[in-house]
Amino acid sequence: MSNSVISSGVSVLLAVIGVAIIAVLVSKQANTSSVITQFGKSFSGGISCALSPVIGGGNCGTSVSTGITFN
Repeated sequence: MSNSVISSGVSVLLAVIGVAIIAVLVSKQANTSSVITQFGKSFSGGISCALSPVIGGGNCGTSVSTGITFN
């Protein structure tokens, strides 16, 4: 397979994922603010876990609750 075929396939895949993300964010049933808040908390926890060997501490073994519920 040539690089152009792989590049085209990846581009299409990313476009589909992008459209799906936009559709979820603008949906009437979307809880966008909660999703963004929980993503921020998860990202922050991941950074803290990655840095814990360097800066000490760490709760890398604890489970993370997303707080997102589906009805």
